[in-house]
Amino acid sequence: MKAKFITLDGIDGAGKSTNLAVIREWFEARALPVVFTREPGGTALGEALREILLNPATHAGLRAETLLMFAARRQHLEDVILPNLANGVNVVSDRFTDATFAYQGGGRGVETADIEILENWVQQGFQPDLTLLLDVPLEVSLARISASREKDRFEQEEADFFTRVRTVYLQRAAAAPARYAVIDSNRDKAVVKAEIEAVLSARLLGE
Repeated sequence: MKAKFITLDGIDGAGKSTNLAVIREWFEARALPVVFTREPGGTALGEALREILLNPATHAGLRAETLLMFAARRQHLEDVILPNLANGVNVVSDRFTDATFAYQGGGRGVETADIEILENWVQQGFQPDLTLLLDVPLEVSLARISASREKDRFEQEEADFFTRVRTVYLQRAAAAPARYAVIDSNRDKAVVKAEIEAVLSARLLGE
């Protein structure tokens, strides 16, 4: 199997942490080489920018925030994603560019065309082989965020912000079904686990 780039995305509270473990177990059970990483983050520069971007005390304009996301992403590509793929190692990332379209675009209101310009410059046509989009109703997302931890800079946003974010995610998935698999993660964990495993087996191994 040629090394693949898989991303896991969705609104906050959709269950990414839980289901990253499911994906890890799937790869381990098949003895397939894999590296797990995250955005923003994954590199020393990316993690430093993550601390800034998620800090509730940070005051950043729309363009500055978006540029920082792509700065972290470019370093991530150069240091982690592309080298591992070239060496035959699969890469699974907790978030990628879909999150920028959803959060900075849908949530913040940055023009899609502006994000696309940065995407083309930074990624030069590179895209994930598969994006698992975890989806839950807004009320479930907000309840999980409130119950889980101290809120970061994005999690402190109002409900309508997350409504816009979710809408963009689903629109992007509907426009490119060959890349996306939308997973309803507002179900029993065992059911969600089984569906993710089935998608990975079908999309990556042709089973």
